[in-house]
Amino acid sequence: MESGADEVVFDCDDYRIYRSGKMDRLCRPAREPTGLDPATGVTSKDVVLDPDTGVSVRLFLPTSPDPSKKLPILVFYHGGGFLVESAVSPQYHNYVASLAAAAGVVAVSVEYRLAPEHPVPAAYDDAWAALSWAASAQDEWLAEHGDSARLFLAGDSAGGNIVHNVLIRASFQPAPRVEGAILLHPWFGGNTFLEGEVEAKAKDMAMIWEFACPGAVGGADDPRMNPMAPGAPGMENLRCERMLVCAGEKDWLAARDRAYYAAVTTSAWRGSVSRGGVAWIESEGEGHVFFLKKPDCARAKELMARVVAFIAGA
Repeated sequence: MESGADEVVFDCDDYRIYRSGKMDRLCRPAREPTGLDPATGVTSKDVVLDPDTGVSVRLFLPTSPDPSKKLPILVFYHGGGFLVESAVSPQYHNYVASLAAAAGVVAVSVEYRLAPEHPVPAAYDDAWAALSWAASAQDEWLAEHGDSARLFLAGDSAGGNIVHNVLIRASFQPAPRVEGAILLHPWFGGNTFLEGEVEAKAKDMAMIWEFACPGAVGGADDPRMNPMAPGAPGMENLRCERMLVCAGEKDWLAARDRAYYAAVTTSAWRGSVSRGGVAWIESEGEGHVFFLKKPDCARAKELMARVVAFIAGA
């Protein structure tokens, strides 16, 4: 073995990466059971989309005051740096169930394949397949209760990155109409540091990106990680009518998220201005994906209310 291959190059609570390319997952979340959640009134179930790859989704159906009324469909992509986490973990199950209840949507939470076993772009491919499946309303819950004409995408951190890349992909091949996209603390990067970025953290994130996506062209300036990099598809290619970009004031991604929002607002993107165009919310004093870690705090409730209002068209 090459000398130093067992050297740890990144270590956090969730995983450890070695110079050799090996990774240890240090925290494997439990699998939250499906069924009726008495706290939210939401019922969930799992559906396998591709038996060969194992890609699946967890569906969430809220109790509706009017069973005859069709509900918007929201496709959700979880975070975790493309390396960890799951649509069926307690953290994401509880968040998406709460979102489905509050917003009155049928939610489709995607269990995409993770790197390094399945390097990026596997996650993007799975995300695209799940969007296409949700829009086709093949499942009885979606056919009976979902309104495929009101389709939304949402995701946090790496999931927010996935939302952006799915919207760009939709510009270059046939895709369902997406009414709105919600990017919750989306993970973007770049080789040139922005004002307000912590260089050490940005370097770590660039290394994690290249670990998850060994084929990245230009490292952190790969257009999939840096939408503002030279040669990246222009923001005018985003295929949705409205967008909500969310950031945390103390998040290590705050500078990148602000830059992304600014790039969208100054681009030729034809988001429907009359229906809100692109909106921004920055949670004062809060860090990265704080709403998952402390969902009952005042700022998390404020963010949830803003997301619900966005879906409603307010």
